[in-house]
Amino acid sequence: MRQFLHSKIHQARVTEADLDYVGSITIDEALMDLADISEFEKVLIVDNTNGARLETYVIKGERASGVIGINGAAAHLINAGDEVIIITFHYAEKAVEPTCVLVDEKNQFVRYLSETAGTIPSF
Repeated sequence: MRQFLHSKIHQARVTEADLDYVGSITIDEALMDLADISEFEKVLIVDNTNGARLETYVIKGERASGVIGINGAAAHLINAGDEVIIITFHYAEKAVEPTCVLVDEKNQFVRYLSETAGTIPSF
């Protein structure tokens, strides 16, 4: 078995960072559905603003709110206003086309992206 890209939310903006929360990332439930991300699923977060990368789990946020909240110790690495990519993976024998969602500056769905191996993603 290999680990492959399953889904991602691309160019999301962090709307809040709460050091006092126990941990995790809060994601707008509508974006979770569009990107096929489940509550409590492990995610990799890549901060395009400062280069930080970390793993955590997802907590469902209010639907259509645009919330992308960094919680707990991760808020030392990722700040409100940062641009992030939220990525999930799955184990399989062969790769399948991942679900990749592009959002605008308010974390509202723009369109799906193509992530075909060997090509440059279309924006």
